[in-house]
Amino acid sequence: MLGKSKMLQVLVKIENKQEYRHVEKPGWKLTWHWVNKTVIWDMRGAETTEQGNCSAFASSETLPHCCLRRPTIVDLLPGAPFNMQVSNCCRGGVLTSMSQDRINHVSAFHMTIGNFPDDPGEFTMPYDFDIGVPGYTCSNATSVDPTKYSTDKGRRKTQALATWEAECVYSQTKSSQSPKCCVSLSAFYYQNIVPCPTCSCGCSSSNCVKPGMVPPLLEQKHDPHVEVSPVVQCTNHMCPIHIHWHVKVNYKKYWRVKITATNLNTMRNYSDWNLVVLHPNLNNVTQVFSFNYKPMTPLHKSINDTGMFWGLKFYNDVLLQAGELGNVQTEILLGKDMGSFTFKDGWAFPRRILFNGDECVMPSPDDYPRLPNSASSSSGVSSFVFIRIMFSPFTCLIVVTFSCEPALLKAFSWTMP
Repeated sequence: MLGKSKMLQVLVKIENKQEYRHVEKPGWKLTWHWVNKTVIWDMRGAETTEQGNCSAFASSETLPHCCLRRPTIVDLLPGAPFNMQVSNCCRGGVLTSMSQDRINHVSAFHMTIGNFPDDPGEFTMPYDFDIGVPGYTCSNATSVDPTKYSTDKGRRKTQALATWEAECVYSQTKSSQSPKCCVSLSAFYYQNIVPCPTCSCGCSSSNCVKPGMVPPLLEQKHDPHVEVSPVVQCTNHMCPIHIHWHVKVNYKKYWRVKITATNLNTMRNYSDWNLVVLHPNLNNVTQVFSFNYKPMTPLHKSINDTGMFWGLKFYNDVLLQAGELGNVQTEILLGKDMGSFTFKDGWAFPRRILFNGDECVMPSPDDYPRLPNSASSSSGVSSFVFIRIMFSPFTCLIVVTFSCEPALLKAFSWTMP
């Protein structure tokens, strides 16, 4: 049996440092590869999906929690036994964005680890991390300043013997081959609606559902904790999410915009959804109705042309699946800067829109609603396209912190690798 002097206590923290992208159901599934023959004796706040072959410990009073060389770790579900919980655990792997929730964007769990009997080697940091969410690529862990802990009501600080961090960066193209949302446009001065571009999210109609029909998957039982592929209503764009921007009213000192987000995915609701919009007049937002709003400055603090919208808690923070109630709406009152405000050349329409952190397909600038009898301005269109290309997204990463805690290490003999 492995001696207790060889055991280490580890705290693992997963922090979503993204302003507007969640980790949604079925949640994160953290994996790594042990360098040595390391086992997990005990876990609190999470669990491995498999125990593996622990026959080497058959003579022990208790078997390790996991003996796999590459464990897969998942968060405990809400309602887990109290003696299995730790702070920031037990949300089923769901992480909110930082802007919407400053508490639930972090997960954590504790592990007691040791070695196989035939491997008395010292602890070596694992490698090949994976967060288990489509679109993310993780780096190997690097050593950082040891994590510090506050005790005795803040009068004393202790610190971990060692701390490492691994960063997991998101790529929309790696997450999905097809976009997940599209944008249509209209204006009070233009008689037609500019629709989402055809086949914005693909052209296959084999899995779409015609209005009034029930998709076969809804009639089948499936694991509620496993994400089901979208089954969308049949449209020309075939997107699960449709965003519509309507220029509604023009006042003397203000103008008014209506935004509607419609869920055409018959298989899921979108909890804690959000929209990120890029438009130069967002630096003069006067009032937002029915949504929360936060200005964002991704390029430079002096440039305030980006804003984030999300629902009010217990009112419209859940975007319901396809149907009559499957949409949320807001109206925005914006002040006019007479030095830049115009309805010409599509200036009144967004440069970019993201839903839950994924970029939506926009109509071509050449198709944007124009003022009656107005000629196209080639310079205006060129400038507009340039702004879309140069916009820099926020940092899209999740940080995994791996700390050897001092509280349970003091009594053990351990040499830093």
